[in-house]
Amino acid sequence: MSLKNANPVNPRLPKRVAIVIANPAVSPTTGWPVGFWWSELTHPYLAFVEKGYEVEIFSPDGGACQADGMSDPSDASGYSSSDLISQGFIHTPALKALVDNTAKLADLDVARFDAIVVAGGQAPMVTYAGAEDLQKKFVAFYEAGKVACALCHGTAILGYARFSNGSFLAAGKTVTGFANVEEDFADTAVWSMGALPQGKHLMAWRIEDRLKEIGANYVQAGLWKGFAIRDGNLITGQQNFSGGETAALVIAALGE
Repeated sequence: MSLKNANPVNPRLPKRVAIVIANPAVSPTTGWPVGFWWSELTHPYLAFVEKGYEVEIFSPDGGACQADGMSDPSDASGYSSSDLISQGFIHTPALKALVDNTAKLADLDVARFDAIVVAGGQAPMVTYAGAEDLQKKFVAFYEAGKVACALCHGTAILGYARFSNGSFLAAGKTVTGFANVEEDFADTAVWSMGALPQGKHLMAWRIEDRLKEIGANYVQAGLWKGFAIRDGNLITGQQNFSGGETAALVIAALGE
């Protein structure tokens, strides 16, 4: 399927992208607060605005959103300390305000946008099962021939997004998302730190397993390798190091 000039919002105006981040939640497995992941918002955001796109940030419930702590470059863990893109976004008041006051997804007008990008973090694994507006909007973008994109644990949306006939959008599609080898790595890391008892998992379910269960052709590039893949107008990114690769495929699909 070619997306060149497919269902353009307006070819004489800048492309418009809706980025969706998760609302705050509590992990049922750890009891920890969870949210979205900074780099999965900020890296695509930068790539899009550098192309002259208009970008708006939504969340299923609207309002203030909180990121997973380890995705913050200033977090004591130092895990994301090299993420200068997120550091710049967080410390730019006008940009940080976009996260502190996200638009409600129910108010997203599919006709106004060329693409939807669903960022990840731990909260999507908790909240997207009940995010019916997001499920429906994601399918609506896809059915309109527009870019429907999800990244990392944001690909949790594919575990729920169905067509009106009940079939899964991702069934038969080649997709990626957070890999089992990465879940294993994360589990082992928290066990070694004593943050969780041995054998208790960070995630209640796994992206790779779920995508295979629903009939998707799941692929991945290996542990923590930046990777994204496109199947028609469905684009998926593997994990938090794949924001740039994911954005590049969105840009190529939009023909700009």
